[in-house]
Amino acid sequence: MLRLIKVWLKAPIEERDKDGTRRMSGGKGAKCGTPQGGVASPLLANIYMNRFLKYWRLSGCGEAFRAHVVSYADDFVIFSCGRAAEALAWTKAVMTKLGLTINEAKTSLKDARKERFDFLGYSFGLHYFRANGKRYLGASPSKKSIQRFKTKIGNYLVPANTAPWPEVLARLNSMLQGWSNYFCYGTRRRQQRAVDRYVYERVRDFLVRRHKVAGRGTRRFSVETVYKSGLLRLERLPLTATPCALQ
Repeated sequence: MLRLIKVWLKAPIEERDKDGTRRMSGGKGAKCGTPQGGVASPLLANIYMNRFLKYWRLSGCGEAFRAHVVSYADDFVIFSCGRAAEALAWTKAVMTKLGLTINEAKTSLKDARKERFDFLGYSFGLHYFRANGKRYLGASPSKKSIQRFKTKIGNYLVPANTAPWPEVLARLNSMLQGWSNYFCYGTRRRQQRAVDRYVYERVRDFLVRRHKVAGRGTRRFSVETVYKSGLLRLERLPLTATPCALQ
């Protein structure tokens, strides 16, 4: 079993950067870490996180640091009331004992009453009502998660996609519904509008190319025409969560 795990950890990985350039990483020369998307990565991450969380409980850190941990796979956040720096120092020491290192680039101390932090695609912390400027503690889709979703839509609506429009439409709606279902917490109306606007523009460009329409196609494929075809509009979906205003 250990030999099999070692083979998984030494597997080379093909990746592409932002410019689409292909590059290889990992392989036999890899000395630490697990391959991104590797078969054993989720299992090993949960094994180590389970040890960390168990030690956290047995050591009584929740009471000592007035804190609790929220984790998902190898990603976690420690919420502390006044003793966050001590909790972070303890975490780094324990991770070192486990043979792990904290990703310093992704690790920081945040005051949620004054700033935001991103976790699992959401941006948590201080928000503002656009109508009156009042502050509230809430959550909304993060900028990175919105950009990733836009990229996913753009990569799907490419000229090489020759599938029938009903099939393309069904796939798009599935992607939009999935995104909406995940980001069903907090405030998201502004983000929904941004995604809707982007999706409409990409769909219009896609249909203009397919039907060889001259110009931008804003008349033939207007907003009303595109959405009457059955495209899901996130902005029309009901909100299910409300923010908590600061006193």
